[in-house]
Amino acid sequence: MLTINETDSPDDGQNYDLVLASGSPRRSDILSQIGVRYIVVVPEIDESPRVGESGLEYVSRLAFEKANKVCQLEISDRPALGADTILVCDGQLFGKPCDFDAFREMITSLSGRKHSVLSAVAMSNRSNSGVLVSETSVTFRAISDQEILSYWQTGEPKDKAGGYAIQGYGSIFVKEILGSYSGVVGLPIVETCSLLNRFDVPIWQDLQIPPL
Repeated sequence: MLTINETDSPDDGQNYDLVLASGSPRRSDILSQIGVRYIVVVPEIDESPRVGESGLEYVSRLAFEKANKVCQLEISDRPALGADTILVCDGQLFGKPCDFDAFREMITSLSGRKHSVLSAVAMSNRSNSGVLVSETSVTFRAISDQEILSYWQTGEPKDKAGGYAIQGYGSIFVKEILGSYSGVVGLPIVETCSLLNRFDVPIWQDLQIPPL
């Protein structure tokens, strides 16, 4: 994996098949796990929700804008992949907490309740684009005030949609999940692979698979 800035150009032996338009280490990990060769370009995008925008509209728009912005930079002729994740509870959108007070309000609202996690993945090249969205239902057990404080002090919630990481310390709060685990992490694998196939991006590259 190579990470470059918007103004850079890859030292291009073209030993990659995709440009990941995200600085998320979790999305990078998932692409690596399924054997995609890629580089990372992090675009500058205004992530503010629009007035009246639903969670589905929000994640779909941001995922597309990230992928499309990278295509417009013309850094590479490879397709770009963007993604975005938002948490929805009672119609309210929960992004990344800006401070402890915002985090505490989020987790208190989710404690002992069910919420939805929407993860959109988009791909674009110079002639085509596509967006797919996964929706996952997550139920939390009751969470104490001390647990909320202790979890914040781990540092994990600060860059996570909804203020928790299901693959990390935050997993102890999860009572039930119905849907895509990888979608809650930040990149739904089924939807991602569907788009990769549509854009002829191979998976399972560089894997040592023994003969049958």
